[in-house]
Amino acid sequence: MRFWKRTISLLIMTGLFLSICGCSDNKKSSQSIQTIRIGIAAYRMDDAFISSLCDNMEQYAKKQESLLGKKIILTIADGKDNQSIQNDQVDNFINQAYNVICVNEVDRTVSAVIIDKAQRANIPVIFFNREPVQADLQMWNKAYYVGTDAKQSGMLQGQMVLDALKRNPSIDKNGDGKLQYVMLEGEPVHQDSVLRTEYSVKSITDGGVPMEKLANASANWQRNQASSKMQQWLDSGLGNQIEVVISNNDDMALGAIEALKKKNLLYANGGPLVVGIDAIEPALDAIRDGSLYGTIKNDADAQAETIVGMACILSADGDPSQSYPVTDGQYVRLPHSIITAQNLESNASSSSVG
Repeated sequence: MRFWKRTISLLIMTGLFLSICGCSDNKKSSQSIQTIRIGIAAYRMDDAFISSLCDNMEQYAKKQESLLGKKIILTIADGKDNQSIQNDQVDNFINQAYNVICVNEVDRTVSAVIIDKAQRANIPVIFFNREPVQADLQMWNKAYYVGTDAKQSGMLQGQMVLDALKRNPSIDKNGDGKLQYVMLEGEPVHQDSVLRTEYSVKSITDGGVPMEKLANASANWQRNQASSKMQQWLDSGLGNQIEVVISNNDDMALGAIEALKKKNLLYANGGPLVVGIDAIEPALDAIRDGSLYGTIKNDADAQAETIVGMACILSADGDPSQSYPVTDGQYVRLPHSIITAQNLESNASSSSVG
């Protein structure tokens, strides 16, 4: 991870140098490399992963100021899960002539509107975490997406459950040769929720273990909603039947753990195996205490570095593909990895910004 960070810093500096040399006659580019103004429009800042990602972007922007010798102004706007509010925030960034706008959309179906506004103002836009519809992103060659492959995260989550079952066959508490599970899903229309749900289960069944779904519910990525849903399932008599809790993210997994703890049904006490996705710090703590079996690392550090780094290059009219693994001209997808107690500390020690 530290090598990755040093490499990114070098690539950003190289990319900016090439951009400056290639655009010396461009007045906007000459000005933008003195002070880089980056607007961040987040869908909601009380989302644990998005909050962590934005914190990392702020830290990385400060680090890049000294490395690049440029002033970086990074402004984060909380959309409060309201597309109308976010639209006003994007308009504000455009009206103030920010160099680059980065958007974590409330509603991914409005990408075309945002791209059209950004294109008319000639302000590059980087979407992150919530992937726009492909046809919308392709409207303009200065629109990009930075994120991960949701299908991969689901597949790895399923593999983690298979690995756990091999280590501890008693996870199949009733010994019927299949896993009874409940699924905590994110927003119904979110592509990450749909793909993580599908491929986590598919990965397990493809691995030769049948699955029986006892219940599923959308908890909209939120811990309190997940805790409430889990409590309802436990109160309905499912408590002793649930063998695995699969959660589309860590925050919902932590909510499920809160409900299980109240019933003395944590994994260590013979309760269900609980798995999440994101590797937020509270989830890592839960792995340490044994209440969460594992998570899939959705690398907030690397994503933050990539978003800020690409924004710096784009502010000087540079080409991010010279410094980043851009696929299909507009996409940067960073890999996931499995984190359990077996490899937790090695992953945690390499995840800090700096």
